[in-house]
Amino acid sequence: MKATVLSGGVGGARFLRGVVSVVDPDNVSIIGNVGDDIEVLGLHVSPDLDSVLYALAGLADDERGWGRAGETWNALETAASLGGEAWFKLGDRDIGLHLVRTELLRQGKPLSAVTEELRCRLGLRAALLPATDDPLRTFIETPAGTFPFQEWFVARAHRDEVDAVHYTGAADARSAPGVVAALEDADLIVIAPSNPYVSIGPIVAVAEIRAALGERRVPCVAVSPLIGGRAVKGPADRMLARLAGGTGPDAVAGCYAGLIDALVIDEQDVRAAGEPWLPNGVRPVVARTLMSDDDARRRLVHAVLDAAAAVA
Repeated sequence: MKATVLSGGVGGARFLRGVVSVVDPDNVSIIGNVGDDIEVLGLHVSPDLDSVLYALAGLADDERGWGRAGETWNALETAASLGGEAWFKLGDRDIGLHLVRTELLRQGKPLSAVTEELRCRLGLRAALLPATDDPLRTFIETPAGTFPFQEWFVARAHRDEVDAVHYTGAADARSAPGVVAALEDADLIVIAPSNPYVSIGPIVAVAEIRAALGERRVPCVAVSPLIGGRAVKGPADRMLARLAGGTGPDAVAGCYAGLIDALVIDEQDVRAAGEPWLPNGVRPVVARTLMSDDDARRRLVHAVLDAAAAVA
């Protein structure tokens, strides 16, 4: 079976560890968000792509929840002491990857080709495809002003309520090489448990990707990022409450109107809302979605496979 997964960063990366333990990694393609990309101290950083790379290469810091394990911060401390920006936390090991990516980009290679080189060098078998090679950046509109995603999320600790989300460059962005083919050739398409607005939204804002999803002939199953109406980490619940009018399964499904056939939701959301009703004929599938360990991740992936079989 060939599976194609749309994924953001930390939550999606954890889910993907389960995917490649259940599905042959050679048959897994991952379409990653690039709306969060940022230049820091002259380096091109792709946070969501890096979260996936580190997770699947066994390098992620599971305790902290982001970045690389065994990290040190000497370079950033030196940069800060010399007046450089230090609000975006780059560890020494992490900087090594960004140095290589930035150098390859400066040689004229597109982000997709650079990501493929990094994937191979880290020994990943699953394909990792940026949604686009073109400039696409997420901006967050708040009562305090409009900010680039990382400024709102990291520098301002996502404390501002969100009035709207914009994907600058999406109108002109083309899908990166291999992305549409990965969707068309898949036996199953999955949307990982990632924030619908800032992780998955920038991916499906690319017209070719949205069209391929809309024209799919295989099941597309999304996994809700909420448990009991709350995000495990991050602002997804606050964003859904403000932008979609609630944090129930129907609000999550509404973010993917016309793009999914089933939504995997946590048992706690059923207890909170009663028998779930989802719009657009989306089938609700109930499972334990907290990815607390490897067994829990695999169990969630099997729930997704069962959901796909039910709507096939």
